Amino acid sequence: MILSNLASPLALAMFFFQDDPSAPSVPVGSPGSALVEMVRNSGPVAFGVLVILLVASIFSWAIMFSKWRRFSAARKQSQGFLRAFRKSGRLSEIATVADQFQPSPLVSVFTEINDEYQRQSGGRGMPRNPTALERAAQTASSEALTNMEQRMTWLATIAAISPFIGLFGTVMGIIDAFHGLGTAGAATLRAVAPGISEALITTAAGLAVAIPAVVGYNQLTAQLRDFAARMDDFGRELLNAIENAAMLAPPAVAPPPPEELIAQPRRRTF
Repeated sequence: MILSNLASPLALAMFFFQDDPSAPSVPVGSPGSALVEMVRNSGPVAFGVLVILLVASIFSWAIMFSKWRRFSAARKQSQGFLRAFRKSGRLSEIATVADQFQPSPLVSVFTEINDEYQRQSGGRGMPRNPTALERAAQTASSEALTNMEQRMTWLATIAAISPFIGLFGTVMGIIDAFHGLGTAGAATLRAVAPGISEALITTAAGLAVAIPAVVGYNQLTAQLRDFAARMDDFGRELLNAIENAAMLAPPAVAPPPPEELIAQPRRRTF
């Protein structure tokens, strides 16, 4: 009984969508040429959707390439700046060479902390307000990270809406295909298949735009988190170095003998 109930609608569907003997046969070409031909014969709505997706794809790839190039340069310069910072013994020496590593976000953190330290104590001794130095480090990190995050929202938007734009073109193409099928009066698979295949191109185009944008956005977001962690670590390292150097600095009125200075475990002097 169940098989008989299922067989009736299936037979009816096969009857309506059977090949029309009177319809001319369409030669089957290569998939690439067929795809180009379907894009060329697309309707105005589908063609407009494809143009929008093409512009979105170019824009997203431009954002990703520019971010990858900038982040690569920032990572390289950060490594060089850290080596120079850990080898140097004075803040003035580091401030002199900091401009050479300007693409690095660590330079902004160092400059902000150094400026605040100079305003508080003139670059000597313990800072009067260590909390202000911590706030300066957090502010510099936030500003550098915000600058590096520019145009990332565009990449996320393209990744999110591209499939829906392609789906809109597909729905409109299927509507046009069935409308033409109804006016033609030929309910065959050969008559409806070209219109549906042309409509599905927009969905494929939307996925082709969205998938690289999603992958690129996730990769760039992971790199931004890494930069944020490195800036926080460097800020704490710089604050510790300033405090240690100030604690190990000799008093101004009665400097200790040279032998005692040599015996003291000094990490870094500024």
